[in-house]
Amino acid sequence: MSVESTVRPVTTSRLAEMKQNGEKISMITSYDFSMAKIVDAAGIDIILVGDSAANVMAGYETTLPITLDMMIYHGRCVTRAVKRAFVVVDMPFGSYQGDPKLALASAVRIMKETEADGVKLEGGVEVLESIKMITSAGIPVMGHLGLTPQSIHQFGTYGVRAKGEAEAEKLIHDAQLLSQAGCFGIVLEKIPSALAARVTREVPVPVIGIGAGAGTDGQVLVVHDMLGMNKGFSPKFLRRYADLHTIMTEAVEHYIGDVKSGDFPNENECY
Repeated sequence: MSVESTVRPVTTSRLAEMKQNGEKISMITSYDFSMAKIVDAAGIDIILVGDSAANVMAGYETTLPITLDMMIYHGRCVTRAVKRAFVVVDMPFGSYQGDPKLALASAVRIMKETEADGVKLEGGVEVLESIKMITSAGIPVMGHLGLTPQSIHQFGTYGVRAKGEAEAEKLIHDAQLLSQAGCFGIVLEKIPSALAARVTREVPVPVIGIGAGAGTDGQVLVVHDMLGMNKGFSPKFLRRYADLHTIMTEAVEHYIGDVKSGDFPNENECY
């Protein structure tokens, strides 16, 4: 019996219930129909249509170049495949910063054109008015604090954030503000595990970590990273659950050899 037929669909209230009951939340990225169908059927709780598509799908060095139209395309591909998971689409750089009305318009486009369940955006007090505007329209919002890749040129590094007392206190304050503004959850990326655990204890909404230790309510990874499709990325927090890079390379090499030798197709593979 499939997962989706035995487990109820994931909603914001279900995620809140999972935090309350101490049930860990699993979250992973997907950007296309085929991958989303697999991870949804496997039982993942949240699928993030991440702006990391800029890196793993489009080959950009940062997430900044990906556009709202591109995110909507990937979101639409994913939602067509999903039966159970809660689907969140990243709002790309330039679609919400500094202008709450633009933020609302961008979020409305994402929700209408992808049929996703919610949106995610990066930042704390700096984007608070945008978050309030979006949530006032009834759109679920997930926050994102710590290492925020859309601000990479400001940070100048992908290193661990909030190691100092001042930045740590700001992150805690930002997390509280996001929760009060109506965010249904918060992602904490690449911050000290003790700090992430404290935030998780002090805010009432689910906290999902990536490189933030085991004390959060759940974890998220980029699917291409955890499946070992990308061998050039090896941060400390990444656990590879497969080596698809090797498997796929060997399969393609085998196919090439069969074509070159005339072994494929054989008589049983012809009409």
